[in-house]
Order: sequence, then C-alpha cells, then structure tokens
Amino acid sequence: MKLQGNGAVNLESGREYPLKHGFLAFLGEADAEGSNKKYLELYNRIARFYRLSNKAYFALKFGGERSYREQFLSSLELHGGDRLLETSVGSGDNFPYLGVQAELYGLDISSGMLKQAVRNLRRWKLKGHLFQGQAEKLPFRDNVFDCVYHVGGINYFSDPGAAVLEMIRVAKPGTRLMIADETEKLVKGTYGKVPVVKGYFQQGEELPGVLGLIPHNMLEIGYKEVCKGLMYCITFRKP
Repeated sequence: MKLQGNGAVNLESGREYPLKHGFLAFLGEADAEGSNKKYLELYNRIARFYRLSNKAYFALKFGGERSYREQFLSSLELHGGDRLLETSVGSGDNFPYLGVQAELYGLDISSGMLKQAVRNLRRWKLKGHLFQGQAEKLPFRDNVFDCVYHVGGINYFSDPGAAVLEMIRVAKPGTRLMIADETEKLVKGTYGKVPVVKGYFQQGEELPGVLGLIPHNMLEIGYKEVCKGLMYCITFRKP
C-alpha cells in the first residue's frame, strides 16, 4: 500500500482508495453485507446526534462521560508515543480519555460516524488517522500496533470471530488487547425501548459469546462486567 495525495493505492492490484472527508475509504458502503450493512445504515442515520445523546445518557446514568469510559479504558496498557488502533472508533469519543499522547488510528464502517470523528479530532486538537473499513478485514500490516482495542459493535458484526483474529494479527507480540461491548441487560433494557433504534435490535436475538472467540493460545484472558453491568470487558495478551 502506498499513500498518495488523494488517497492510497494497492501496489499489487492497482486498486485506489480515496481520501474523502478526512478519512481513507477502504470500503464502498454498497459492498457491506449482512449485519455490517444493517448497522452501517443505522449509524449513518444517527451519526449527527449520537454524541450529544450519549453525553446526556452518561451524565444521567454515570455522573458524566469520563466516569463511564474510564471503567473499560483503564484496562488498556498505554505509554506515550504508542501506536494505537481502535476498531469501531465511531465519532472518536474514547480518544480524549486515554490519558497519554499516542499515535491514534481509528477504523469504522460508517462514513457518517467518521465524519463526526474528523470534526471532533479537530475540535479537541488531536491528530489521528481515520479509515473506513470492516473490522473483519483490517487494512494494516501484521504486528504494527502497540495497543489494539474495541468498544461497542462486535456483538453485531457479520463475523465477530474474524474481527477478533484481525485485532490479534495487527497487534505486536506482547500487546494487551481489550474488547468491550453491551451486555444483554443494556440491549434489552435500553436499546429495545428507544424508538429510533429498536427496530435494529430484534427481540429474542442472542448476543454472540465473544469470550469464546478468543483463541486458546492467548495469555491472561480476563472477563468482567462494568458500567453497572451494562458493558462487558474482555482483556487478553498476544503471545
């Protein structure tokens, strides 16, 4: 892959990937299938008011956004200057709460959310690299990130197992990885009652057992529920 002024080009296939709205697009939205397509459409639809509605919810439920996010972000191992990747980065809302200056990379399937992330990074005066793509097919080389994590989304990926393996592939050996997402308590108790999104969350639909998707050769595998039982947090280390 070679970067150029208006995007990037795959030197083997010759395929070009455009830089638009401040992020590199490795996915044509028409190419998304299955659950990925369904939730891409949802997040494009709600992108403009996503951050504002979340901030109001976190203030009421947890006393503020920092109190919410630190419950899972505290599981990361981060050092100044680390190269960090967040999959399903959304509007970039975790980045201001990392506590260190890192080289920020974020990938999301939704162009609407990435446009918000571009605006937010500018407002927060943070530098980052944003990409549109699927977490099951990360556009990065093996063993390049010092920190890899995911917050919100993997429950509804088309192939969550492939997304886990991709996170592992791009992490450097010895890296501690973290995956956090909603528990059934949050999905059934909140999402299923919100008119604008409840149609995307089917009653009786079981969440995948993400913990069971972690390869057995990973080290220090841990699981806990945080945020009043509304989120789970899985951590493990790449050998």
